[in-house]
Amino acid sequence: MSLAVEVFRMLADSTRIQLLWALIDRELSVNELAGEVGKLPASVSQHLAKLRMSRLVHTRREGTQIYYRLENEHIARLVTDALDNADHASAGIPEHHRADAGVRRLTQPTSTTATDRP
Repeated sequence: MSLAVEVFRMLADSTRIQLLWALIDRELSVNELAGEVGKLPASVSQHLAKLRMSRLVHTRREGTQIYYRLENEHIARLVTDALDNADHASAGIPEHHRADAGVRRLTQPTSTTATDRP
């Protein structure tokens, strides 16, 4: 139970949500992730350390480069479901009900309502 609480605590930060979203179906370095979310690499690295300690991301070293990926498919589903749920707060039909369910959404969330999804 306490690990589940820790997971939700980690999801209570918009930068960490953006990092996890960026890692769905791919593996990226700190610098690549920093570019994806528009933050400094040092800040991204601190968030990734917390995500790693909470077992939400996994690392792989290649030479001097460290790559991050989601620990498992449940993390991707949790983030996607949270953003899809936020879509319901807006008026009209949420984007995720209009989008092809088999296509990964490539746009990064920029707000808690995820209104910028394709």
